[in-house]
Amino acid sequence: MKRLKNYIGGAWVEASTDKYIPVHNPATCDLIAECPDSTRADVDKAVQAAKEAFDEWRSTPVLSRAQYMYRFKNLLEDRFEELSKMVVEENGKTRDEARGEVRRGIESVDFATSVPALMRGYRMEDVSSGIDETAERQPMGVFAAITPFNFPAMVPLWFLPTAITTGNTFVLKPSPQTPISMDILFDILDELGLPEGVVNLVQGGTESSIAVMEHPDVVGVSFVGSTPVAKIVYETCAKHGKRVQAQGGAKNYIAVMPDADMTASVANIMGSSFGCAGQRCLAGSVVVAVGDAYEPLRAELLKRASSLRVGSGLDETTQMGTVISAQAKQRIEGMISAGESEGAQVLLDGRGATVAGLEQGAFVGPTILDGVTPEMSVARDEIFGPVLSIIHVPDFETAVNTINASRYGNAASLFTSSGKHARDFKYRVRAGNIGINVGVAAATASFPFGGQKESFFGDLHGQGPDSIEFYTDKKILIERWG
Repeated sequence: MKRLKNYIGGAWVEASTDKYIPVHNPATCDLIAECPDSTRADVDKAVQAAKEAFDEWRSTPVLSRAQYMYRFKNLLEDRFEELSKMVVEENGKTRDEARGEVRRGIESVDFATSVPALMRGYRMEDVSSGIDETAERQPMGVFAAITPFNFPAMVPLWFLPTAITTGNTFVLKPSPQTPISMDILFDILDELGLPEGVVNLVQGGTESSIAVMEHPDVVGVSFVGSTPVAKIVYETCAKHGKRVQAQGGAKNYIAVMPDADMTASVANIMGSSFGCAGQRCLAGSVVVAVGDAYEPLRAELLKRASSLRVGSGLDETTQMGTVISAQAKQRIEGMISAGESEGAQVLLDGRGATVAGLEQGAFVGPTILDGVTPEMSVARDEIFGPVLSIIHVPDFETAVNTINASRYGNAASLFTSSGKHARDFKYRVRAGNIGINVGVAAATASFPFGGQKESFFGDLHGQGPDSIEFYTDKKILIERWG
């Protein structure tokens, strides 16, 4: 059992608190670490270290800043399996899922190496007689991120590499449920020899998160989490004059047409709905079966989900791991029961799931609910667990209207062999990430991670060109030389 520290000003330091948050392995419920519940004073210390480092760091040539990212990537590759294993142990996902997460995080480091090309401004001669005009991109100061438990290694890497390569300094506040991955990541960052204060880690819970949002020397905040908290982050940061990108919750719909390749479609839906035990913001949680697709789709989903091997993520044969905690297990099972009481039929019941030798683990088995209607809580509310609801609609038009009626707009997918339906779907459906014959519409690092309606609050999304805009400001220079 490890008692974690903060990383501030280039050194590991004790937090100024006597309160520690227990960190459990969700597969065993064993205590594996204690996370300090850092205070406002700890956040201020990290922000001041980042502020003091900014002037020197922003004047470091951008090509030199990018060189750190090449070395960072190599070090991440060297410790790839170690970091992946820790993601399994503190989050509960499978080995393959953890490896995929770390690989996607490394892609974000790759993207940061392109900052020297993407950060360039633009210029026009003779905007008026003898006058030239230039727009130059400049870093802004101290940025911060508040990141979630479900992708403890990947999501911080959406933000940190690009933020510092554009010339800013950074403070990271990860989830106290999965803090150990960032302990490893900052150990790797420490090996890079970055100037002291360029990157800082503050472990903790609510108090440290609020302190980040309210600190006058933090110029912008990135957040990923639930919609209720995303709203608070957006409102708080805006009130304090900060840039903010707040990724909220989701209720992702997957429509399946009668002309879809049913075997291939279900294979994709299985990964979307039950991958990472349904604990991702792109998880498909409602299948909309259109017309005659209903019967074969229902039968194939039940067949495939019933055979999933649930167990410890450290076992290479496991296909689905745990949810994050015993409390999450209880909440998810309660939402399944609520759906049943509202009239949904439980085709496959994951409540009360246990694994031999891991009886205390936070396991919820794959669950399928049939006969769901759009008014039911299981169709409206984010469950964030391995629960898939089936809604049967008569036609494509009803499917689109059903999806658009959701207050969320993170992702939506369509399975079809019709180009017309595919084009109509991507044109009309109000969601930020659209999949056509793809179950998990996850943007690569060079594209923004979309989100609409109550799934995103802000103007500029994470990743891709949006991240360059978010982490820089444009200074306009107008010159006349006589």
